[in-house]
Amino acid sequence: MTEKSVEVKLKTGLQARQAALFVQVANRFSSDVYLQKDDKKVNAKSIMGIMSLAISKGTSVTLCADGSDEENAISSLAEIIESEE
Repeated sequence: MTEKSVEVKLKTGLQARQAALFVQVANRFSSDVYLQKDDKKVNAKSIMGIMSLAISKGTSVTLCADGSDEENAISSLAEIIESEE
């Protein structure tokens, strides 16, 4: 299992369009991928799960992945969260 803590730098946080992109990328990997904010952990491949976290800019979240491509999954998803677009 690989974990990485990242700060959300997206202008609008991880809402709507960015959440959809995040889920699309997460679904490209065979690993189980999770996103955790505070005590709540959700499946990163679920748009409803991501939206339920209500992640805004400046929030710290933890990415967790477990599987054969976990390193690639974490780095790709962290790149999305840490971009400032």
